[in-house]
Amino acid sequence: MRKLLNKELDRKSLEQFRRTEKAPFIIILDNVRSQSNVGSIFRTADAFLTEAIYLCGITSCPPHREIQKTALGATESVNWRYFKTTAEAVRAAKEAGYKIAAVEQAVGSVDLQNFKITEGSKYALVFGHEVNGVDQEIVDMCDVCVEIPQFGTKHSFNIAISVGIVLWEVNK
Repeated sequence: MRKLLNKELDRKSLEQFRRTEKAPFIIILDNVRSQSNVGSIFRTADAFLTEAIYLCGITSCPPHREIQKTALGATESVNWRYFKTTAEAVRAAKEAGYKIAAVEQAVGSVDLQNFKITEGSKYALVFGHEVNGVDQEIVDMCDVCVEIPQFGTKHSFNIAISVGIVLWEVNK
């Protein structure tokens, strides 16, 4: 084995990225407080060709030094919008034809590995505050809750890790 050189990775240019068809997913961030997490989520969204990120409430927006540090330029490639409230973002996604899925531990949630993506459908994936999760008002607006199974003593992942796990699974 030999580690690939950067020039061998066949990375898209910013213009190529913008012209590339995106996966039918948007990410809605419900009051995410950590700018480092926001930057990491931008980078992951770029890697999975996510359509857009909706930043809501207290979630910081680019340009910001802490976001840029972890995004490594992904704030330039991934489309994003800011909404004063997450409810506004969810309503906008619904009006645009997206099915809304909260990633949350909830009564009646579907384990991620059992979450079925309907071909031809678009999904808005809602991720919540690092401590409080997705607000109940937003959960009530969703079509489904998706839960990442966990088996240890902790019952939560860092939000940026959760986004990576979910995007990997829904893009398979």
